[in-house]
Amino acid sequence: MKENKVTKFFKAIYEKIFKINDSPQKVSLGFGVGVFAGIFPGTGPVAALFMAMILRANRASALIGALLTNTWLSFVTFILALQIGAWILKVKWQDIYNQSLGFLRDFHWLNLFKVSFLQIILPMLLGYVLIGLALGLLAYITTLILLKTVKYQNKS
Repeated sequence: MKENKVTKFFKAIYEKIFKINDSPQKVSLGFGVGVFAGIFPGTGPVAALFMAMILRANRASALIGALLTNTWLSFVTFILALQIGAWILKVKWQDIYNQSLGFLRDFHWLNLFKVSFLQIILPMLLGYVLIGLALGLLAYITTLILLKTVKYQNKS
């Protein structure tokens, strides 16, 4: 029963993207931008629409990409983002992780101003940017290939 629901979900996404009346490049760029923006916790759809507007990409596919990845993928990639950011900054990711847990455990709005930008936020942000770029680029290329293949097959 679960496979059926999952299959229906991905079929619906597939159909929504392929029925968008725009060039394959604009639809693919929008989807890639949406996936990129959706990786960041809390930004997703709004950031995707804004970026799609600036890049003149398809906003509908950007929204689909952001909604597909928003929130749930941010949690899945949290540790990976910390590890990547820590590796770039040459610090131990476990230290950043423990500091972020301590911050969340004793959360107060005033503590937001006390959080060290370099200790927690910068490594996490760097990690999310690199993950977002990689997944966004992968989504762009995959969608572009699929769209061009389907359009080519429909012309034959």
